[in-house]
Amino acid sequence: MSKYEESAKSSEPFLLSILHQLQDLRRSILAFLLSLPTSLFALFLLILLLAYNGFSVFYIHLPFPAKPPPVPANFSPENTAGESMKNGFSSSSKVTSLVMYAMKEEDPPVILKTHLPLLRKTHPSITPITESSVSKQRGVRKYKRKLKSVPSKARSTSFPAMIAEFFAGNSTISCKFRFFMTWISSKSFGDRELLAMESLFKSHPNACLVIVSSSMNSKTGSQFLKPLLDKGFRVMAIDPDFDYVFKNTYAEAWFDRLSIGNVNPGVVSLGQNLSNLLRLSLLYKFGGIYVDTDVIVLKSFSKLRNVIGAQTINLDTGNWSRLNNAVLIFDKNHPLLYKFIQEFALTFDGNKWGHNGPYLVSRVVSRLSGRPGFNFTVLPPSAFYPVDWSRIRSLFRGPRDKLHSKWLLKKLRHIQSQSFAVHLWNRQSKMLKVEKGSIINQIMLDCCIFCNASISRV
Repeated sequence: MSKYEESAKSSEPFLLSILHQLQDLRRSILAFLLSLPTSLFALFLLILLLAYNGFSVFYIHLPFPAKPPPVPANFSPENTAGESMKNGFSSSSKVTSLVMYAMKEEDPPVILKTHLPLLRKTHPSITPITESSVSKQRGVRKYKRKLKSVPSKARSTSFPAMIAEFFAGNSTISCKFRFFMTWISSKSFGDRELLAMESLFKSHPNACLVIVSSSMNSKTGSQFLKPLLDKGFRVMAIDPDFDYVFKNTYAEAWFDRLSIGNVNPGVVSLGQNLSNLLRLSLLYKFGGIYVDTDVIVLKSFSKLRNVIGAQTINLDTGNWSRLNNAVLIFDKNHPLLYKFIQEFALTFDGNKWGHNGPYLVSRVVSRLSGRPGFNFTVLPPSAFYPVDWSRIRSLFRGPRDKLHSKWLLKKLRHIQSQSFAVHLWNRQSKMLKVEKGSIINQIMLDCCIFCNASISRV
């Protein structure tokens, strides 16, 4: 007999013993249960049943973690380079036009014309409450809070009369040039805006400047403008009268829908988009020159009429690739302004940076180029935008060495000879310090009126 067989044979009594013990335990449990009173046994079963039902009804469901939201695509300036005047926009814009994220000014995609359906009031209906519906309700409340700053009625019925009287001049000073600025903000002007006005009057001492702004038409605003008024310059701040300025244009119906909440303002500043529309409407109603508050005027605009400036050009073709609306010079009722306003009202999108501003004028002009009846001129970037936003820092830097000093002098001479103005791209340059010997430092010295206070304030 093998060792394995001997081991198996010796273990049989042990297994049989364990089996007998288990059978005895089972008999003992059954005997105990049968010996219990019937009522107590029923109670025991009832407790087991309630425990089971309670667990099945009140169990806790732990959902899987939700997928994170998609990250907005990152568009770089290279994606928008190389556009030609013939085509207006690059083929890549067909893709970027589908992205509904807010873009920064310095890095926006080129957007093709889009027609957004008008938002209409709907009758209440019974719908299930979902996470998306709750988010939409919160968004509507947020948009309505934005609209509180937009007056639904004209603040002053004498807006056109005040503008006409101001531009009429007086016996000593006439308004040879009509300038407009818009400022839709709760804050008043700062040092940079004052320098912009100084440069304007330094180049156009017989100009009249209208600042359409509620915050500047105030006690604080009056004190800010007093030094210029004391010098004899003609400048006036007035509340915006949207109802009058937008009347009888496409902007009128758009603004009415905005006021009652039927237009989604989007994530881009509503004040900025209102400024984009207001400047177009002011020039259409009155004619004249519009300049942004971060534009430094270098020389007279007397020889310019019905012009818009290019921001960038296509180096291969020499044609413009993007226009900008920081400087606009147009006659009253000019048809191009009418088309700009129409485009704003029909394609408004508050979620894309620049869509209702620089890209708007680019879209319209690209479609109208060569068509009869639109008499205007597109000036090269050197006219108003001699330095692109991506290189504006170079104007604020002082000389680093002799080679850099020569480059700064050459660039300064080129700007002084070729440019009518310099756009400072405030969003990119507002935190930059003006270094001694920089191009901006010299431009400030050339354009300031209160020069002792202007050297280091921009």
